[in-house]
Amino acid sequence: MKPKTRIQKEVAGLFHKLPELTEKQTAYAFEHCFKHYAHRTKGGILTCTECGHRWKSEHRLAESLCGCTCPHCGKELEVLDSRKRVFKNTEYFSIITTCKHFQVIRFFFVHIDRKVCHPAKYSITEVVQRWIAPDGKTETVARLRCMHLFYYDLWNEWSDMEIRGNKKFRAYDIAPICTYPTIRVIPEVKRNGYKGNFHNILPYDFFTAILSDSRKETLLKSGQTEMLRYSIVRSMDMKRYWNSIKICIRNGYTIPDSSLWCDMIDHLCHFGKDTNCPKYVCPADLKAEHDKLVAKRNRQRERERTEQQRQKAIEDEKNYLKAKGIFFGLVFSDNLICIKVIESVEEMITEGRLMHHCVGGYHNRKDSLILSATIDGKRIETIEVSLATLKVVQSRGICNENTEYHDRIIRLVEDNTELIRQRMNAA
Repeated sequence: MKPKTRIQKEVAGLFHKLPELTEKQTAYAFEHCFKHYAHRTKGGILTCTECGHRWKSEHRLAESLCGCTCPHCGKELEVLDSRKRVFKNTEYFSIITTCKHFQVIRFFFVHIDRKVCHPAKYSITEVVQRWIAPDGKTETVARLRCMHLFYYDLWNEWSDMEIRGNKKFRAYDIAPICTYPTIRVIPEVKRNGYKGNFHNILPYDFFTAILSDSRKETLLKSGQTEMLRYSIVRSMDMKRYWNSIKICIRNGYTIPDSSLWCDMIDHLCHFGKDTNCPKYVCPADLKAEHDKLVAKRNRQRERERTEQQRQKAIEDEKNYLKAKGIFFGLVFSDNLICIKVIESVEEMITEGRLMHHCVGGYHNRKDSLILSATIDGKRIETIEVSLATLKVVQSRGICNENTEYHDRIIRLVEDNTELIRQRMNAA
């Protein structure tokens, strides 16, 4: 990508001046990026996957638990019992340095190719540079990366390092397995609170946060590192919580769990509490206060849900009366079985609950008439009749099982469909 802005042109003129990796840095990367193994065969022969030396295992259990030392190269090794003989791994290594007034993070793609009885082959290639200006603005210098659904780390190692655009998709964000311990930082980073600890935040995110946002700088300097990490990871709206955070800082209250605390503040706002009051925003027991507010909100939601259900029930009753009211009072019997129209939504819900089937939601069916069959007041089956055909659509007993009276109930309904027709005609 051709440099266009002032900062891009400046970075393009500087990144070639960064020094090559030293032997010490390369050795550190090879040592710390990967675990080092001794391959052990079923017969107890150990092979150092670093230098290829072979020797006889003497203390099998101790070696499995504590590892061993290669007698040839002196490398501390983990013992690996496997029939596999070829091992390939890749990781990322980073160096944090400076160039003029820029904070620079360099990322290297490290590859190891190990084959039993052969010395390990290492390679290391610089693939990405993140350049951060004192005001937090960033640019990326990188090689071409082949984006693939299954293989993310497909670098074109023969492509040139040049300015790349990635601010929207974060395509070059890398979490290295290790970082070179000698770290150089620009004065602005030290000024904004860095004291050698990244607080489990990726260096790139850490530097850009404290250089570009004074509020995050304040969080770092005041010891609110948990909130700093949360604000970066979640990309939270700092403006929403900032006044309450300042109250915590003034009162020496360190937020122990940012997710719980932010949720508590949201609940306090919902209930109209003063979120500038230390009594509310600096609780001695954050979890207890949070859980109390959540329980209160849940009770409120339940009351709202109950009221909504009540209002809906009233509306459903009106609609059911309007749609099926002409059939109310319709009853027919054969001296044993009594069949009557269900006359309310509440009665229908009760029918479904006691019979353990789904008729409770049938009150909205425009083309259906729901009846209940009983013997001596005991529910036997629930019947659905089509108002279009006046045929029995279904008749279900408890748990949708047919009873011994099933056929008799259907005949009784079909023998009395004329009564249903008369009600329809009268309307």
